[in-house]
Amino acid sequence: MNTIELLAPAGSPEALDAAIGAGADAVYLGVKNFNARLRTTNFAYSQVEAAIRTLRRIGRRCYITVNTVFEQREADRMYQLLNYLSRIGPDGIIVQDFGVAYMARQYFPSLKLHASTQMNIASGCGVNVLSKRGISRVVLARELALEEIRDIRSKTNSELEVFVHGALCISESGLCLFSSFLGGKSANRGMCTQACRRMYRTTGRASEEGYFFSPADLQMIEKIPFLADAGVNAFKIEGRMKSADYAGVVVSAYRVALDSLGGSEEQTAGAIERAQRILQNDFAREKTIFHYDSHADLSFLNPWKTGGVGIALGKILKVRKKGDDCQGLIACGNTPVAEGDSIRIHSSDDRRRLSRKLTAVEMSGSDAWVSIPHTFTVGDDVFLIQTKAMSKRFSLRRPPIIPKNIDMFKRAPGHEKAPCIEFAGRGKAGGAKSVQNVRKPKSARSLPEGLYAAVSHTGDLYAAQSIKPVKVALTLNTRTLDYLLNMFDKQKPPLPFRPDDIILAFDPFFPQALEDSFAEAIPRLCQEGFRTFQVNNPAHVSLFRNSAAQAAGVESAVELMAGPYLYAFNRFASAFVHDLGVEYIVSPLENNRQNLERTFEKPERSSVFVTVFAYPALFRIRNDLSPLYSWERFGDNQEEYFSLVTEPDEAGMSSGESLVVPEKPFSIVDKIPFLREAGFRRFILDFSGPPLKKKEYKTVMTAAQEGVPLPNASRFNWKNGFFNDDGK
Repeated sequence: MNTIELLAPAGSPEALDAAIGAGADAVYLGVKNFNARLRTTNFAYSQVEAAIRTLRRIGRRCYITVNTVFEQREADRMYQLLNYLSRIGPDGIIVQDFGVAYMARQYFPSLKLHASTQMNIASGCGVNVLSKRGISRVVLARELALEEIRDIRSKTNSELEVFVHGALCISESGLCLFSSFLGGKSANRGMCTQACRRMYRTTGRASEEGYFFSPADLQMIEKIPFLADAGVNAFKIEGRMKSADYAGVVVSAYRVALDSLGGSEEQTAGAIERAQRILQNDFAREKTIFHYDSHADLSFLNPWKTGGVGIALGKILKVRKKGDDCQGLIACGNTPVAEGDSIRIHSSDDRRRLSRKLTAVEMSGSDAWVSIPHTFTVGDDVFLIQTKAMSKRFSLRRPPIIPKNIDMFKRAPGHEKAPCIEFAGRGKAGGAKSVQNVRKPKSARSLPEGLYAAVSHTGDLYAAQSIKPVKVALTLNTRTLDYLLNMFDKQKPPLPFRPDDIILAFDPFFPQALEDSFAEAIPRLCQEGFRTFQVNNPAHVSLFRNSAAQAAGVESAVELMAGPYLYAFNRFASAFVHDLGVEYIVSPLENNRQNLERTFEKPERSSVFVTVFAYPALFRIRNDLSPLYSWERFGDNQEEYFSLVTEPDEAGMSSGESLVVPEKPFSIVDKIPFLREAGFRRFILDFSGPPLKKKEYKTVMTAAQEGVPLPNASRFNWKNGFFNDDGK
């Protein structure tokens, strides 16, 4: 009997019915807040309760998405939501924020926890760290190859879930800051504005324009037998913002493929062919298997293809007024349109995108006049995204999962106060409970107060030395690790800092292929005098606790910092990372002053690092894009400019990486006096973005020492915080 779960998106009651009717074993859906698709319909509380009851009765499962980070001011609302969910009993909740995981584990242990792909777990040790802390299933990062998934399966007994169909992100899972940088609409808050789908223009003599970072859509239907053989427990379809028809088409195709497993090779091959024919009705983007075979394959990017969804019908040729309506003439060619079909229109400058159902179509030869909004005109692109025939084929389930009368379902979040998490050794009245959990650092002597520098290349340490920081952080990746190991063997020149003055900061993406080599290297690094490590992924923690590290006495000899990519936006997330054995915390780059001060009370602030200067990585891409793109500088139609920084992998451990960084740096160096007054004492000048000259290092250090603003810099979210539709 096939036990692999087929998990489908439900962005609306209609999509829920279509997914279950087409054969999904389980669905995932969101409530009104705290989920990664706030721009979709989502469900009322009464609808969620009704859906869970019906699905349980018919033997299907329902998972609730709580997969965004929350700020400290929202702790009560998060506690109320989790309390509500614990009472209505979904089959699990999907979480990104370590604070949600901590809160659920401590106070609502009946809730089964699934780690969202936004947690960026790409290794067996990462899965196991979460498993020990109550997370039973991990949705793996999407950038993995089949062999990596097999390797992860061999190293853990936890449930593994992978995406098999739907839209992709160009940035590594959970590490995109682009939308947030442009206006506070953070992907980590469910507000992504899809900066990867925009049209950009390069600068210089040979200017080009294209959709340089818009990936094709994932389609793994032909790989289902191999993923099943690799030991994957659940296949996940992306698309909570898609229609019910999309859910019906895609689920039915993967149901055909899954049901064929266990039969003969001929039966499975035939089933997959049938499934592929069904997916011809998935009017999405071009398809890719992404990194399944090779990380070096860049075919998932087609910069000359618009980032839009659907079958391209061409451009609007003419515009005319007809009554109060506006109509556009489009050349349909071999793809005719009809009343009831749905189209999507993109303005030629890529600033406006809109979907609409056609209420009337007037054919003119092979062309068609269709109604369009007045804001669109000649030259704008039109795509067919759904046909009326599709809707007829995949009719909604009857009776519906959510009954018409839901008056009996009255439960909703209450008004409880979240428990207080107190600084160790201090007491405070108020809150439902008091948990003394957040610890003081072992010793302030190892990481003194002052200004720290961060760089990404060993060569940049010389420029950092010229500004005399308290200590310097060096990115620890395959390239720098290779240099250090060769340096120990006298094959590379020594560094301009002593090892105990260097913090080794792990890259946040930590794939399975790196686990063994890094685990083997940690004892050697400690033996050579490195004592402080910045961890940016749960997997990093396990490197200091494996058998080799324990035999070398590593755990007691090192001090760990939680880097900005562990996203400690609230006291509960801070408690989670402290439980991992972390002494210091680096505030997330997206943070704002009010939330920083709410999260850490004055006695705790001595253990917090605040980044006051950086070229933040807006995209972190698991590919060296230099074979595809020869340019570096590019901009958008808002006159914002960025740089593409590519790094081939000289150590041969992966396919390299690429970063997109803004031309305008983030800087709050002039706020250092106010931060000191508030009790923060340790600050980071992060130079790990594009290559900088020694003079630029000195300019930034001088501004930080004098507390004066840097010209032409961004505040990121420091002043305004995250964008919130509800104004809360």
